[in-house]
Amino acid sequence: MYELFKNLGAWLVDGDQWAGPDGIGHRLGEHLQYSLLATLVAAVIALPLGLLIGHTGRGAFLAINLSSFGRALPTVGLVVLVFLASGLSMWPVYIALVALAVPSIVTNTYAGMSAVDPEVKDAARGQGMRGHQVLFQVELPLAMPLIMTGLRLALIQVVATATIAAYVSFGGLGRYVFDGLAQRDLVQVLGGAVLVAVVAVVLDLALSALQRALFRHRPAKSA
Repeated sequence: MYELFKNLGAWLVDGDQWAGPDGIGHRLGEHLQYSLLATLVAAVIALPLGLLIGHTGRGAFLAINLSSFGRALPTVGLVVLVFLASGLSMWPVYIALVALAVPSIVTNTYAGMSAVDPEVKDAARGQGMRGHQVLFQVELPLAMPLIMTGLRLALIQVVATATIAAYVSFGGLGRYVFDGLAQRDLVQVLGGAVLVAVVAVVLDLALSALQRALFRHRPAKSA
């Protein structure tokens, strides 16, 4: 075990390992590109849906159950299914990652909107605010801590799962895992896994710090 971790350390600090199109720097950039783009697309889909059902109270049962169904989808199975239908492209990977990210964003957005005190909304309407004004000036600001939590959870899940891009011959940090398995190179496999874990932890800590900074004056239960 000591020898394994010693070789892993040497692998990680090797300058040649960081250079070129197969280097860690390039693979890291690919991994972040897949993760950030998939999370952005998921947010464009899920945020309006969560805001709508949270504001109107209609469609919550369907949306939450669809989100639960999305969580239950086997990611690799979905990649293979879309791959068979669309051929060799990044579409299967992005579709699977978006499907993984949507549930967390929908459910947290809905939960944040539902947690807004009805009396606060009634008071806003009593001051003459219209529906969209109540949504964007009252409900959305109060729900933002939970919405941010949903986005953070979705991004971390996507980062951890974006290794599947290598499953259909594309890049990212998963390349080290799949290539290492094919070559029976345990150091490379472990190196890829460690890099993915480090990226996920660093992003989680950074987003948690940003969330605390943005909402440090909110009550603890809203964070």
